[in-house]
Amino acid sequence: MKRRGVQLSPGTGKPEQIATVLEHEIRSGVLGFGDRLQSENELVQRFSVSRNTVRKGLEELSSRGLITTKVGVGSFVTFDGKPVDDAIGWSRALANAGANAETRTLRLEVIEDADLAAMLEIESPFFIAVDRVRTNASDGHAISIERSRLPLSPELEDVPLRGLREGSLHQTLRAAGLIPDHGEEWVGIEMLNADDAAILGCPQGTPFLRGRRLTRAADDRPIEYVTSLLNPAHFALHMRF
Repeated sequence: MKRRGVQLSPGTGKPEQIATVLEHEIRSGVLGFGDRLQSENELVQRFSVSRNTVRKGLEELSSRGLITTKVGVGSFVTFDGKPVDDAIGWSRALANAGANAETRTLRLEVIEDADLAAMLEIESPFFIAVDRVRTNASDGHAISIERSRLPLSPELEDVPLRGLREGSLHQTLRAAGLIPDHGEEWVGIEMLNADDAAILGCPQGTPFLRGRRLTRAADDRPIEYVTSLLNPAHFALHMRF
């Protein structure tokens, strides 16, 4: 059903206004469970805003727990059988999936990695390294380690000094205008080495899921390359086809 254009008012942020209009349509039954939203192009025309503003509005709607966004056929990670929607940030996604996770930052600094720069086909070999370990807040058992590498850019150059915005890498990237648009992910099995086993409090050689994920902006610019070690007692890979 074609919907009329919406004139957004000044004051409140446009993404929040878009999210509120769509939330009203969902809660009022105009959009039923499982219905598709209009395409990004249709929403751009409907609200007379940029594609980036529409995407931020959809992120806000997702953060309110009202939609999930998936592109085509693909796969996604689950925690205890529940989908982990990392588009809203890993910490919030784990919380929504029921994980009682406690996060500790192991590293936040600028590093040089020429091999990674060559793999990503970018000129600068400098990256911001953000390494974090997550454990269960109740009994301390291991959940995951994530090692993120962000190409060093003017938007992020003060992050190693001031830290992550609200403790969230997702919020830090969003505040810098770096919005993931598409990417790739690989998942395999890795036996924990001595160092990772010590961090996670597991025996050396324990099998963990090893994920590698590369996210890019709409212009194909690399935003984040993250390698994760995920406890298979909780995590699994779910395929859709």
